[in-house]
Amino acid sequence: MELSLLVWLLPTLALVVGVVVGFLVARLLPNAAPSSTQRQLDDIQERFDSYQNEVVTHFNSTAALVKKLTQSYQEVQDHLADGANRLALDELTRQRLLASLHSEAVQAPRDRLTPPKDTEVPRDYAPKAPNAPGMLDEHYGLKRN
Repeated sequence: MELSLLVWLLPTLALVVGVVVGFLVARLLPNAAPSSTQRQLDDIQERFDSYQNEVVTHFNSTAALVKKLTQSYQEVQDHLADGANRLALDELTRQRLLASLHSEAVQAPRDRLTPPKDTEVPRDYAPKAPNAPGMLDEHYGLKRN
């Protein structure tokens, strides 16, 4: 009788201990994994926010530099116009200098190149008239007297 009780009690006790250990492991491990995943997610979000801030800063500084470049260009134009007004010897020269400054500032958009209308492939030989001697003829290029 004791032997049959021990046969039933030992597996039952092992089952209860296994359930308790399994419950504790299941309770502790899932909490560790989401916190690791959450930390990774937070790290990725932080890097993304940092990247967005860098992009915004880059484009703001680019806009400021382009504005500064435009102002510098305008200052150079004003300086050249002032020099043309002060240093030109006569009115005609002054007008020509000022006109050339303003024509460079307001250039018309350039036309696109158009492809040639003739679609014939270039030849690697000189064309000749139907009855004329070819380039390899011994009388080619010689004038007759």
